This record gives sequence, structure tokens and C-alpha cells, in this order.
Amino acid sequence: MSAMEDGSQTGDTMEAGWDDEESAAVLRTVGRVIKRFRLRAGLTQAELGKAIRYSEEQVSSVERGRRAPKEQFLLDADRVLDAGGVITELTKDVEEARYPKKVRDLRKLEGDAVEICSYANSVVHGLLQTPEYARALYGTRRPVFGEEELERLVAARLARQDIFDRRPAPVFSFVLEEVTLRRPLGDRMVMRNQLEHLIEIGQRRHVEIQVMLTNTDDHAGLNGSIQLMRLKEGDTVAHSEAQLISSLMSHPKEIQILEARYGIIRAQALTPRKSLTIIKEVLGET
Repeated sequence: MSAMEDGSQTGDTMEAGWDDEESAAVLRTVGRVIKRFRLRAGLTQAELGKAIRYSEEQVSSVERGRRAPKEQFLLDADRVLDAGGVITELTKDVEEARYPKKVRDLRKLEGDAVEICSYANSVVHGLLQTPEYARALYGTRRPVFGEEELERLVAARLARQDIFDRRPAPVFSFVLEEVTLRRPLGDRMVMRNQLEHLIEIGQRRHVEIQVMLTNTDDHAGLNGSIQLMRLKEGDTVAHSEAQLISSLMSHPKEIQILEARYGIIRAQALTPRKSLTIIKEVLGET
């Protein structure tokens, strides 16, 4: 799990600690739309704030693109300003702008992929995590995340998982270390639900989950996790995470090495059928 910036919250809007121009541009656009409808309605910032139970300063900050409005802010502003749903429709854009840039970049690549191959060596892969597991995982981070930032990161992680229901769906291959099934995160029910989720996902026709046993004596994956994404155009991109580092790779020689390494990892792991048996056994012990 890589480190991400902490966020802060004032009232019901989140301070914009936006570290990229793309997010900032979205918030500026949202602010301009709200301001246009406010002026059309003949209201001051203070009057709009009073009508939707926010301070004048909060409305001003949203209109200047300095704060990301919560969903309720947008819903109430749309109603009070008689915007006909135009402001409400901005909710999804604002939510995505909250996600860290590297999460948005990774989600876009995954959305363009026809095949995703991932090896996870310390925790269950993010695409396979339940909300409770993801929350417990982010809760272990030191220094700790604030509650608002933690929920933002969990939401960003879960948003990537809609790729499983895309049509046509990519082909997925996951190799998980046995320790990822046994390492306790959260309470007993968090782990049971996570294991049950792996069993359910692993039985989908376009998903294969393999387990690398801890006692495997010849292991090609000890250098760390790998994610390979074969894109529609035919190119392959790799993603890797370590302490404070999240990197994307596309150089042909690097991709060639990682593809060969992942192929060896798959060969060293249990077959998908035997892996599901192992997951069920661990579930029975949990």
C-alpha cells in the first residue's frame, strides 16, 4: 500500500488539496456553473449559503474552485437555484476529482485493458478487496489517515472494481501469496467476507485466481508486486508499487522482463481450481 496525502475537512466541504491540474480544472468548472445559476437567480453568496445551510465563505470557496462540494451541497444548490439537474449531474465529476491522480490514471488504463494480470505479495489485490478489507487496510497506515481521507481512498479503490462488470469484460489473472489469505486485517468477519468474495469472483468465467503457497522454494516474484495491462491497441503497460512509490512502465524491454516473470510466477503457483480449494480451506479455519 503506497502512502497518499492527508486531506482535511471544514464543515460539509472538503479542502482542495489537489495536486494536479486536471482535478483543479474540474472544480473550477463546477464553481463557474454554480456561480452562473446563482447570479441568474439573483442571490448573493450569503443568501445561497443560508438557503442550503452553508456559510458564505464555503459557497465562495466552492465557486472559486478551492473546495470540492459534497453531494448534498450540489443537490441543495440545484434545488434552490432551480438548475433543472444541471448542478446535480456534476456529482460524479466532483467525486472522481477527489480521487488521487495516480488512482485516476490507473483506473483509466484498467478501463482500456483487454487483459489484466496481477501478482500481489503482501495483501489482497486492490481489485479484489471488499470495502471493509480496504478500510481496514488503509486504517493500518502510519501516520494515520484522517477519516475523510480514508473514506476518499476507499471510494477510489472500489470505483476501480466496476471493470468486472464491463462488457466486454477484460480477462483477469491474479496470483495471490498464501499469506494474503491469512494475514488478519480488521476483525474475523472482515476476513471471512474477504475470503468469500475471492471465492465468488474466482468462479467468474473471465477471472482466474491462483495462490502461491508460502512453502514454495522456487519463487520468481520475490522482487515485489506486478500488474500488467494489455491495452486494446496491443500495447502492454505495467504498474508497480513500493514504499512511497507508484510507477507505470511501458518500455518494451521492461515489459518483456515482467511478462516473462509473471508467466513463471503463474507456473509456480497452484492451478485456479486448487487455489479455490485452498481459499475455502482458509475460510473454514477463519
